[in-house]
Amino acid sequence: MRGKWRTLSWWWRGAVIALALVLVVSLPVAGVVAALLAHNIGAQSEQARTRGKDAVWLGHAWVDGRKTDADLDGLVKLLAGTGIRDLYVHTGPLEHDGSLRDDLAPRARWFVDAVHARLPGIRVQSWLGDIVQPEFDGLDVESAASRARVVASAQRVLAYGFDGVHYDLEPIRSGSPGFLALLDATRAVTSAARVQLSVSAPVIDPLPGLHSVGLAVADHGKWWSQAYFAEVARRVDQVAVMSYDTAMPTRALYSGYVAQQTELATEVTLDGVDLLMGAPAFWADDPGHHGAAETVAAAVRGIRLGLSDADVGRTNFGVALYVDFAATPQDWADYRRDWCRMAD
Repeated sequence: MRGKWRTLSWWWRGAVIALALVLVVSLPVAGVVAALLAHNIGAQSEQARTRGKDAVWLGHAWVDGRKTDADLDGLVKLLAGTGIRDLYVHTGPLEHDGSLRDDLAPRARWFVDAVHARLPGIRVQSWLGDIVQPEFDGLDVESAASRARVVASAQRVLAYGFDGVHYDLEPIRSGSPGFLALLDATRAVTSAARVQLSVSAPVIDPLPGLHSVGLAVADHGKWWSQAYFAEVARRVDQVAVMSYDTAMPTRALYSGYVAQQTELATEVTLDGVDLLMGAPAFWADDPGHHGAAETVAAAVRGIRLGLSDADVGRTNFGVALYVDFAATPQDWADYRRDWCRMAD
């Protein structure tokens, strides 16, 4: 998540370049390109449309006092006729020890109550995030004491009336036992409260073992193994894949990448778990994210292709838009047209 509002996308960029060089050295470039372009070919089934289980990440302004009733009126209109069911509203960030400051979300209760009154059926989840050790001087998920404080923070936000907890802790390295332990501990709390536990997840190794290459070359864990992704997904109610910041230079390559990721994630996510694929409703142009290539329309194309090939009948599936305050009218129009529109 970018800058103050996209917790940790900037840290990917140097590693993206290094890892891209590894790919160039270890694999024929033409083979990599051909494989991604192959994923961008095929029919998009008309069944590959919204199931009414989509989501959108919302910025901190909704809970810190900057948003008003007039803004809520606009949100109600924006969501009308879409498949959005979940709102991940930024309520953190967590402190590096796992605690949560008291003054960060004075209007959280107002927002939750207002959404419940104006948008029945829409769930409001508390988005809690932080940067994570060892790559940064941040939260240590391998520490039992830190995990206990994070769980206590989750309990605090649930007291505001939230319908769930959404963790965005980055960069969790593939295989981290501490993160799995955190999810197990939090799941006990959310299950008892009968609310959702969801998590933002990085993309899966586009090539088997690539996360190990990233750690060896750049001491950086951009990807998860498919097996670790499965371990995370079975511990939560909902997993939202951050399928952007891929360094793909063209829309066709990006769509192919997202199609591949959709297939990989679908293969190992249990049917009872909501699987959401992220779509980049923001603009950036840098080594890790080419704005002209990574668009909502290109993401949705890839998602539909991947779902058509993998499991078009899967009911617990959706698209997650990132992020409300950077999204343009064109982003919303593309999402509505390509994902929400049903066949005539």
